[in-house]
Amino acid sequence: MASLAQSAGAYQVYVTNEKSGDVTVIDGATQKVLATMKVGKRPRGIRISPDGKSLFVAVSGTPISAPPKLDAKGNPIFEKGKDDDDDDDKKADKSADGIAVVDVAQKKVLRKIKVGSDPEQLALSSDGKRLYVSNEDVGTASVLNVATEKVEHIIPVSREPEGVGTTPDGKFFYVTCETEGEIYVIETGTYKVVTHFNVGGRPRSVAFLPDGSRAYIPSESAGQLHLIDAVQHKLLKTVALPAGCRPMCVRTSPDGKKVYVSTGRSGTVCVLDAQTMDVLNTIKVGARPWGIALTSDGKYLYAANGPSDDVSIVDLASEKEIAKIKCGGSPWGVDLGK
Repeated sequence: MASLAQSAGAYQVYVTNEKSGDVTVIDGATQKVLATMKVGKRPRGIRISPDGKSLFVAVSGTPISAPPKLDAKGNPIFEKGKDDDDDDDKKADKSADGIAVVDVAQKKVLRKIKVGSDPEQLALSSDGKRLYVSNEDVGTASVLNVATEKVEHIIPVSREPEGVGTTPDGKFFYVTCETEGEIYVIETGTYKVVTHFNVGGRPRSVAFLPDGSRAYIPSESAGQLHLIDAVQHKLLKTVALPAGCRPMCVRTSPDGKKVYVSTGRSGTVCVLDAQTMDVLNTIKVGARPWGIALTSDGKYLYAANGPSDDVSIVDLASEKEIAKIKCGGSPWGVDLGK
């Protein structure tokens, strides 16, 4: 495969591997694996600092569990008085929970910061000084000061918070909560919940247009993508994705024209028009793609394929998979940095 360096610039791809407890580092120009770094148990969410010098990886000692059974409307079914991870909590190694801080140049973990129970996903403040973290098994979001390594705020949300995303202007962050389908909007000046609304169907992630006007939230069990007014913080429109899609991670193109959604067990990435929400294409990738990320020039997409232990590279001009790269056990999250 030809080098991608001329079109996408020098960059590296970082992939969390949930089952093998490590991060795969891939050279963006050669598409070769540069290193594999042990980071701790069950790494999932991953973010690179604005200066590109540090990686933040959410690690957790809560065992991997099978997804809950769903009712006819795609909603999870729980036994009375139980969440779907109650049994796993009894077996959880809480000492393993935290945010692993990785030195990018040295490619090694410097420390692990405690940030509450079972951290899953995270987002950075616009200045990179704080992390916003979802604590899945306790129904909270934590605000971590990176410099002091102290949790400054713990914000109650709904059950099973997962996706976290910061608005482009840095004034709010959204938390998507799986069990009840609730979306919480939190102001970063006061760390107060300003509103919350419901989309249903196990919302997994959130992404914003570059101008901050719109957000996109996928509902996994309902097979839907929701268009959100990110100024008024309200649901505008819901569209059904192709049959069999179980949407997980969503990303927007740098020019704000397209939206890309990984579809889990459907094995594809859906491409939608950002304005009309029309489905433009479905791109075949690997088995059960979860995390996805785009290069800064919008020319390539990387998809983490859990069951097949690899990452797909998609050429977004042709909208075709052009290569696969072997990673560790059960690739989950992806981020890119210089």
